[in-house]
Amino acid sequence: MNEKFLVLESDIESDLAAIDRLYDELGLPDLRESTSQEELIVVAYRLHSLYMAFENIFRNIAAAFENHLDPSGWHRQLLQRMQRDLAPLRPAVIDSEAYERLNEMLGFRHVFRSAYGVNLNPVRLQVVLRAALELRPLYRPQIERFVEFLRKME
Repeated sequence: MNEKFLVLESDIESDLAAIDRLYDELGLPDLRESTSQEELIVVAYRLHSLYMAFENIFRNIAAAFENHLDPSGWHRQLLQRMQRDLAPLRPAVIDSEAYERLNEMLGFRHVFRSAYGVNLNPVRLQVVLRAALELRPLYRPQIERFVEFLRKME
C-alpha cells in the first residue's frame, strides 16, 4: 500500500475512535425547555466536537485524493464531495442519508462557532442531536467500506 494511503488509514482509524468516544460522552440527553443553558452548552460543545471529528476524516481524504478546496465555503463543499463517487479516483465516502444528518450538524457547527452571547434553543439543539444520533448506526460501515478501498490500493 502507498505510504500516503497507509497514513490516511491510520488517521481515519484514530478519528473513528475519537468519534466513538464522543458519542459515548454525548449519551442520550433529554433536552427540554427547562434544560439549563449550562447543560445545553455541554451538549452543543459535544455535538460541535463530533462534527469536527467527521470533518477531520473528510479533510484528510480530500487532501489525499482531491487536494483542492475553494477557500470560501469549503466546509459545505467538503461535505458535498464526500458523497460523490469519483471513480476511478475514489468511491463515495458517505451516502445521502449520512450526508443529510451531517449537513444538519454542519449548519449547527456554524451557529455554535459564530453566536456569541446567545442563549441556545433546546428545540433547535434537539433537531441537531436527533441528526447526530440517527447518524450513529450509519457512519461506521460507510467509512469502513472506504478504508477497505484504501487497503486495496496499490
